[in-house]
Amino acid sequence: MPADSPSPSSLPSLLLLLPLFSALSILLFKRLLKGASVAISVGSSAVCFVLALLMLGSSDSVTLIAPFIQVPGLTAALEALVDSQSRGMIFIVQSIGLLVHLFSLGYMKDDEARERFFGALSLFMFSMNGIVLAANLFMAFIFWELVGLSSFLLIGHWFEKPSAAEAAKKAFLTNRIGDFGFMIGILCLFMANHGDVSFSGLKESLASGPLHETARLHSGLMFLAAMGVFMGAVGKSAQFPLHVWLPDAMEGPTPVSALIHAATMVAAGVYMLVRCSFVIEASPSAALWIAWTGGITALMAALIAVRQDDIKRVLAYSTLSQLGYMVMAVGLVASQAGAQHDSASPGHPAMFHLYTHAFFKAMLFLGSGAVIYACHHEQNIWKMGGLRRHMPVTFATFALGTLALAGLPLTSGFFSKEAILGVAYEVKGPWLAPLFWIAVLTATLTAFYMTRMFCVAFLGKSRSEHASHATEVPAVMALPLVVLALLTLLSPWDWAARLLSAMKPDHAAPHLTVLSASLLALGVGVGGGWRLYRNAESDPLAGRPWSRWLENKFYFDELYQGIVHLVQDGMAWLISGLDRGLIDGLVARLPASIAGRFGQRLRALTGGQLQAYGFFLGLGLIWLIYELVMVLPLNPR
Repeated sequence: MPADSPSPSSLPSLLLLLPLFSALSILLFKRLLKGASVAISVGSSAVCFVLALLMLGSSDSVTLIAPFIQVPGLTAALEALVDSQSRGMIFIVQSIGLLVHLFSLGYMKDDEARERFFGALSLFMFSMNGIVLAANLFMAFIFWELVGLSSFLLIGHWFEKPSAAEAAKKAFLTNRIGDFGFMIGILCLFMANHGDVSFSGLKESLASGPLHETARLHSGLMFLAAMGVFMGAVGKSAQFPLHVWLPDAMEGPTPVSALIHAATMVAAGVYMLVRCSFVIEASPSAALWIAWTGGITALMAALIAVRQDDIKRVLAYSTLSQLGYMVMAVGLVASQAGAQHDSASPGHPAMFHLYTHAFFKAMLFLGSGAVIYACHHEQNIWKMGGLRRHMPVTFATFALGTLALAGLPLTSGFFSKEAILGVAYEVKGPWLAPLFWIAVLTATLTAFYMTRMFCVAFLGKSRSEHASHATEVPAVMALPLVVLALLTLLSPWDWAARLLSAMKPDHAAPHLTVLSASLLALGVGVGGGWRLYRNAESDPLAGRPWSRWLENKFYFDELYQGIVHLVQDGMAWLISGLDRGLIDGLVARLPASIAGRFGQRLRALTGGQLQAYGFFLGLGLIWLIYELVMVLPLNPR
């Protein structure tokens, strides 16, 4: 190795320090740096991408970065775990992060606060790198919270707009609920494993150690630990019932949507579940809950996407649905662990779908950003149309992403979707078997709503002045689309998948039933979408009672607002009443009022009138004479 090349052990530290230095220098000195801030952020991302490539060839290791807590009975450190999963995930994060940085050069060029934007991007990359490289749950939780902070800054970048500010707060608070559960899960494992929460230590302990005994004798504690870790993933990966923040997060700049909602922040929950898959395997009940939560989320989000008209919200609910696929796969594989599945292998079907989905979903989000940019920030697909003629590069890449997401054979989405459907088909047990048909129905709806969006936005005639005058985006925005299209085409093939240790799982061999169901879902979904929307001037599904439920997202936002009003506001009213009536009225104000009135009466003694002083002097003399004549003789000493 050349002397000036970084050693493999220094790569994790550099991957953390470079974006941290970039974020701090930009956010603290952006007024001094000005235009150089953007160059620092993009340069940092480019160097980190090169480091991620170098890491692909490194060997497995655990690197101590810095001690964190060292007290008797508790030792926690920032340690980087380099293995097949972290190497593949860091490549995904850095490659998409670099392309998002490049796309943002064009998309955010006229933004007055673009220095702050790029500083928050660097902070986000630092936080994501920390989660991916974490060798223990302490470090993972620290960076887990930093991801929440940086996503708050990015979603609320245009905080002058009330909807963006509200979306940022909603994302932050919703994630705190999941993070509280994650903390409980970590504390359960910390207690059960005598303070060791490293991934290697937890895995060894479950094989033959304290956690093995806990799983055998105290299944409730292992269920709580597994569900606690899962709660963290429910928040970050926006699973039901904490899914409501993700669609609203589309209020942030479109590059943020591609970065956060394609392959990084929302994928962090799935990545953490796979990291902790041995904990989930130790609790079959938790695996069942996780599988069904993923299946419900996948189907629910796909139904809602059918009636969304905002191009970014369609993709947001599509992301929710695909994340549900991944979470369902985690639960299914964990429920079959010990039989034919090895959930710790790099070929986990959830990771494989995360890997392929990351590239084509990032391409779709950036493609939607190109469309919004060309149409003067119009996001309603019914005010687009005819963009195929005006934006050929965006049209071609968006078509490829649509086909991959719909699951066309030989595309990346087809292979990874088949892996999950194969696991769902092979699973045994009456409680898990229906998930295969839920997954097939979700695949049908996915093909339908993506065909709907593609036909309405790109085909037919222009429906607005902005759409009719749209032009292709600049090269700096088109280049990331082309690169992501190439990654979408190449990612599923064995040589590329093996390079990232995200190959198709061995147990996902094709089944005739799975293949037939997948092709039928594709045909029905694409055929139905094409027939209804290829020449549609308005949505033929609008106005129906069931359609309004989908359009209003099953009224979850209204339900949660009602719960907040009933519970939080009601409790606040009760506490306010107790505070004003009891605490403030009786405890604080009543004694003060009594003392004030008593003092007011005593002020009469010092009114400044001579006759009053003489009167009180006379009363005093009379009282003294009374004491001397009448009282003292009755009480002799």
